[in-house]
Amino acid sequence: MPASTNRRSPLMPLDEAMERLLAHALPLARHERVSTFDAAERVLAESIVSGLQVPPHDNSSMDGYAVRAADVAGPGTVLPVTQRIAAGHAGESLAPASAARIFTGAPMPAGADAVVMQEDTEVLGEGAQVRINAVPVQGQWVRRAGEDVRRGAVILQQGERLKAASIGLAAGIGMDKLTVSARPRVALFSTGDELVMPGQVPPEQMKPGAIYNSNRFFLCALLRRLGCEVSDLGIVPDRLEATLDALKSAAEQHDLILTSGGVSVGEEDHIKPAVEQLGTLDLWQIGMKPGKPFAYGHIRCGGSGQTHFVGLPGNPVSSFVTFLLLVRPFLLKLQGATQLTVPSVPMRADFALAKPDKRREFLRARRNAHGGLDLFPNQSSGVLTSAHWADGLIDHPAGATIAEGDMVRFIPLAELLA
Repeated sequence: MPASTNRRSPLMPLDEAMERLLAHALPLARHERVSTFDAAERVLAESIVSGLQVPPHDNSSMDGYAVRAADVAGPGTVLPVTQRIAAGHAGESLAPASAARIFTGAPMPAGADAVVMQEDTEVLGEGAQVRINAVPVQGQWVRRAGEDVRRGAVILQQGERLKAASIGLAAGIGMDKLTVSARPRVALFSTGDELVMPGQVPPEQMKPGAIYNSNRFFLCALLRRLGCEVSDLGIVPDRLEATLDALKSAAEQHDLILTSGGVSVGEEDHIKPAVEQLGTLDLWQIGMKPGKPFAYGHIRCGGSGQTHFVGLPGNPVSSFVTFLLLVRPFLLKLQGATQLTVPSVPMRADFALAKPDKRREFLRARRNAHGGLDLFPNQSSGVLTSAHWADGLIDHPAGATIAEGDMVRFIPLAELLA
């Protein structure tokens, strides 16, 4: 008998899917100038060069007394206090064999080369003198000018996603506004007659086969965490013309259209024919679990323009995981970010997994009090509780088992959700 020609195509490795997807993610050309206060989690569109040094002068890192270290021959040395220097005020040159009362952040007086913290001193004569009870060394408790930032140094690189410390660093050199990439405009909608919005129908009145639309809620939250402008287009009626109208309208005003469900091979859904009619669509079967079905394409708009289309699997955990591992880096690259993925860290498995899978798995796990990882007992792609319970994903190779005590690759959800 002739060999069957109805063979399934091999599953696409996740790394290949990532490479293909990112190849389409050309950074958006739109930039905007925003207040530094409002720049958190935005992607920097141009590098920041410091026009000054930080700190601008040598200053004290402690409350205490500025001295010349050579003037303190041994514990118990008594020196006259000739001046008092507070933060924001410059002192006079320090006379030999004297001390200056100094406070944290205050500029060091010329001639002084060390600070003795006040806990190692004793005030005499109502502050006119001080007894030094610990012999200082040169440079002790002194922050040098420019030790944080040098004039002319690039302190923030183009493509950095700005965190709280980044914003503080920019403010520290006087930047009140920053140029960042524009927020990606994402249209989010769902299709399917089985979907019901929370609040529309009480649980006890749900029809057989109906489900609440949870995916739209967590996808909207994830998109906003990534700095996107989200248009929630709701549930589109399960008709071809309605789907075409929704896609055409969304394509004119957005950079990406994101849907979940209706992209598996063989599914009866209007998303596939509608996208193919309006542009191009590739259906990928990715060698990952959860999250095998994935769709990427373009929808034509504005003459020669086109809008990205991504279709996620419908099962909630599959949708959640594929968003984090594929859509998240795609959206970051659209914003010009240079750090797209989160590295895994080695951790000990405090469980066993005896049954290998042919696909690369992303297991929902949580760190325990013993420094290891516990595994959520139900790894089904329909159990969203696992994603709520977990604080990370174990990146588990295809065809492998896990014995208790093995080291595994753990990706913290806090990093993926940042």
